[in-house]
Amino acid sequence: MTEHAMRVMGLAGWSGAGKTTLLAKLIPALIARGLTVSTIKHAHHAFDVDQPGKDSYRHRQAGASEVLISSAVRWVQMHEVRDGEEANLADLLRRLSPCDLVLVEGFKREGHPKLEIHRNANGRPPLHPQDENIVAIASDRAFPDAGIPVIALDDVAAIADLVASLAEPVDTILKRIEGHGAAD
Repeated sequence: MTEHAMRVMGLAGWSGAGKTTLLAKLIPALIARGLTVSTIKHAHHAFDVDQPGKDSYRHRQAGASEVLISSAVRWVQMHEVRDGEEANLADLLRRLSPCDLVLVEGFKREGHPKLEIHRNANGRPPLHPQDENIVAIASDRAFPDAGIPVIALDDVAAIADLVASLAEPVDTILKRIEGHGAAD
């Protein structure tokens, strides 16, 4: 990957397919190759990273639009959408600090390249036949007619190679998805 050329790859799959489990193994494998990696995760529900009773939680509950918490080891910015629109992938990509690779979990209807995570035991149909943005599959079963690379779900090194080679520059992704902010 070219220095300073932030690239993007998504992981898409049904709930229970192992997207988060794979990400937890894939991130260290990519970092070991000298890449800086950031992630964007879409949640389908109201979520909270703050704890009731903490000062920052009380600030948000009191009506603050944004709360920024900082310490010597990390900082977090929380933005309350309230009655506004949910941020789309383009908005979130623009907010990230520069890195080599952004891994996106969710946002499966957006137009970025995606690795489908498919687990046969889920009993769900594959996504790739209906999604032209799926560029490869990691699965515990074969897809001989897929027409795209298929890698064993437990072969993290091969998946890291594939992700690194198929990720697209963020500028290309932004041009493709701008104004089409459908989250999954």
